[in-house]
Amino acid sequence: MNYSRFNHIRKWSAGILVYLLFGQPGWATHNRAGEITYRLISGFTYEITINTFTYTLSAADRPQLEVQWGDNTTSIAPRVEKLVLPNFYFHNTYKIQHTFPGPGIYEIVVQDPNRNYGVKNIPNSVNVIFSIKTKLVISPLTGGASAPVLLNPPIDKAAKGRLFIHNPGAFDLEGDSLSYELTVCTEENGKPIAGYTFPTASDTFYVNPITGDLVWDSPVDTGIYNVAMKVNKWRNGILIGSVTRDMQINVYNSTNNPPVNPPLRDFCVVAGNEISFDLTSTDPDGDKLFVRASGGPFEMASNRATFDSIAADTGYSTYHFRWITNCTHIRQRPYLVTIKATDLNKELQLNDFDVFNIRVIGPPPQGLTAYASANSIRLIWDRYACSNVKYFEIYRSNGPSGFEPDSCETGIPAYTSFRKIGHTSSGTDTLFIDDGSAGELLKGIQYCYRIVAVFNDSYSIASHEVCASLVPGLPALINASVTKIDPANGSVFLAWLKPNPDSLTGTGPYKLIIYRSPDLWGSSFQPIDSIFTATLNDTIYIDQPINTVHFPYSYKVELYNNVPGNIYLIGTPEVASTLYPQLKGTDNKIEINAIRNVPWIN
Repeated sequence: MNYSRFNHIRKWSAGILVYLLFGQPGWATHNRAGEITYRLISGFTYEITINTFTYTLSAADRPQLEVQWGDNTTSIAPRVEKLVLPNFYFHNTYKIQHTFPGPGIYEIVVQDPNRNYGVKNIPNSVNVIFSIKTKLVISPLTGGASAPVLLNPPIDKAAKGRLFIHNPGAFDLEGDSLSYELTVCTEENGKPIAGYTFPTASDTFYVNPITGDLVWDSPVDTGIYNVAMKVNKWRNGILIGSVTRDMQINVYNSTNNPPVNPPLRDFCVVAGNEISFDLTSTDPDGDKLFVRASGGPFEMASNRATFDSIAADTGYSTYHFRWITNCTHIRQRPYLVTIKATDLNKELQLNDFDVFNIRVIGPPPQGLTAYASANSIRLIWDRYACSNVKYFEIYRSNGPSGFEPDSCETGIPAYTSFRKIGHTSSGTDTLFIDDGSAGELLKGIQYCYRIVAVFNDSYSIASHEVCASLVPGLPALINASVTKIDPANGSVFLAWLKPNPDSLTGTGPYKLIIYRSPDLWGSSFQPIDSIFTATLNDTIYIDQPINTVHFPYSYKVELYNNVPGNIYLIGTPEVASTLYPQLKGTDNKIEINAIRNVPWIN
C-alpha cells in the first residue's frame, strides 16, 4: 500500500473496519486529541494544518476553529475534511494561511471548550478548555522550515496491566533532526493545566527521546487519561520549532493480550539499491491481525515504499516491505519506519508498535585515476551517478592511508591520514588538478587520493584510493633565487642538473629553452631565452634585468633534440618559483610568510 499523510487513513480505516467491531464508546464527550503543524509557503507566509480527533457520538461539532498566531492576531480556520475512524473517532482537518510580521518565535494556539468529561489525570476535566499549541521559529540564521507531520493517528486503546505503546510516526521532509519529550496538557490560551498529573504506571511512563515511542508500562487503573508529547525539530543544533500532540488514552479491563511484532533491524542502503523483506506479526490469543507501516519511505515523491499483505490466518499475519531507493532519497538522517500491529479482538483491540531506521547514502564516485607530471597530479573520475550532487571534495594522504570504509561509512573520517585539499565547483565536474597550492608537492613522496560526493546535508561513501608520485623533471631544476632586489634591474639565478646523456632518447646537439611566468604556478609561461649546446654542460642562467620587487617568478627549462628534421621535446620539464614574501597585518605587527613552488626539498 502507498500512504500519503492522512489520505492513507482512509485506506487504514477501510481495511480495519472490514474486520472489527467498534469497542466500547466509553466515557467520551467531544475533543479527544489534536496537533497543529505548519508548512512554509514563502517568505514569512505559512500554512497551518490543525488535526483534531473527536468523539463521533457527541453533539458538539466544530466546522471552524479560531487560531491565535502568537503575533497578537487571530484568524478563523475552516474545516476542509472530516473522516470517520475506528473506535468512535472523527478526524477533522482545518487549514489556513498566515503571514507573520517578520523573524521571531511564535506560539500558535488553537482551543475548544469541549474537553472530555471524566479525564482522571485532569481535575474537573469537562470544565477545562482543550488546547493545542505549536512553536514556530522564523530566523535568518536557520532559514525557513516546515514542521514534521505526524503520520499515525492517536486512536489507540489500552488495557489495565498491559504494556501500551503509541508512536506518532513523525516525518520531517526536510531531513532535520527530531527529538521527543513528555509535556503537560494545556488549557485556555495554551497554559499548563493546574493540577495535571501524568498517568500512574506499575513500572514506567515515558517518551523515548530518539524513536518517539510513548510507553506506558503499564496502566494500573481503568478510565480516561490525557497525555501530551512534544516533537522538537532541530537544525545544526538549534531548536527551530516544535509540535505538541495532546491525546486521549482509554484504559479498559480486558483479558486480551496485545499482538507481538518480530524483532526489526536497521538498514543502510546505497541509493539505487532495494530493501526487501517479510515480517510476521503474531497474536498470543489467536486473534486475526491488521498490520500497518508508516514513515518517510511511504511519503516520497518518487519510488514510494510498499507494504503488502502476503499471508494471514488465525494468530498471525505476514507482510512484505519493499523500497527501491533512488538518489532523491539520499540524506544524512535515517528514515524512521513504524510497524503497528492491531489485533481484531471483538472485546478490545490492542496494538504493538515497533520501529526501524533506513539510512540512504550516496554511492562512491567511480573510476578515480591519478596522472602525475613533474609538478602536479591530475585526478579524473567518471560522471557521477546522482544528478543532485552539489560538488566533490578532494582528500590527499602522504602515502597509502590503510582506510577501508565500511558499508555505511560516508565521507572521510577525521581519524584517517587524509586531509581535504580542495573541492570542485559543481557536481558535473570530473577533473581536479592538485598543483600543490593546498600544500606543496615534493619529489619522492607517494601521494594518495580519495574523493567524496557532497549533497545538501550528507556525503557519499568515499571513492577507492589511488596513488601517484611526481615525475622527475628533465632537466631537474635545483635553484631559482632572487640575487638582486630591484623594481627594474633585479636578477634571478636559475640552475639545473646536467642530464645524463646515456639516459636521453636524443643524441644531440640540444637546445634549451628557458620560460618565465610572473607568478608562483607557471600559469602564463613565455620563452625568454635559448641555449644551444652539444655537451649539456650549460646548467645555469641569470635572468636580468627584471622587476624582483612586486611579484614572484616561476621558471621551466625545456630540453629539445635539435637535429634538423628530428626536433622533439625530451622528457617533461618541471616548474620552480622564486621565494616571495606574503605579508599579513595583525594587531601591532606584520606577519611575513615566505611562499614558493619548487620541486626540491630543503
